[in-house]
Amino acid sequence: MNTFDHSILEAALVGLEAQKKRIEAQIAEVRAMLPSRPGQAATTPEATPRKRRRFSAATRRRMKEAQQRRWAKIRGESEPPAQARPEAPKAKRKLSAAGRKAIQEALRRRWAQKRAEAAKAAPARKKAVVKKAAPVKKVAVKKATAKKTAPAPAPAVAEPAAQ
Repeated sequence: MNTFDHSILEAALVGLEAQKKRIEAQIAEVRAMLPSRPGQAATTPEATPRKRRRFSAATRRRMKEAQQRRWAKIRGESEPPAQARPEAPKAKRKLSAAGRKAIQEALRRRWAQKRAEAAKAAPARKKAVVKKAAPVKKVAVKKATAKKTAPAPAPAVAEPAAQ
């Protein structure tokens, strides 16, 4: 019976593949009859677009310069166009000793003020921490005692349920 089922399935597969080919041929005929619109290629829906390759900035610059040389050659210019890069970048600005000293002094004053404000707020924080710490310890003790008493009745309840 297994071979009978296998041969039927193979025949069904062959028939379905033939139908598929016939339907695809009919679709291609209908597409060929349709007028093609400008800017739209007659492609199948299975075609996937290619991923666009990206070039680095240096490569794009070299490509630009090469294209400029080619066009210069066609136009008959003897000299290639100027380089795409500017002549020389500006010199890096430097901080003077007086400027550096002024910045350091301003930072010292700012941090001294911040430390003074923190010292004023510190006594108030310490009192609040002490008040919060005491109740936390009491709650922890209560939970610990509750846990010690909870396991004792649990085995006693399990025994009557088993009988």
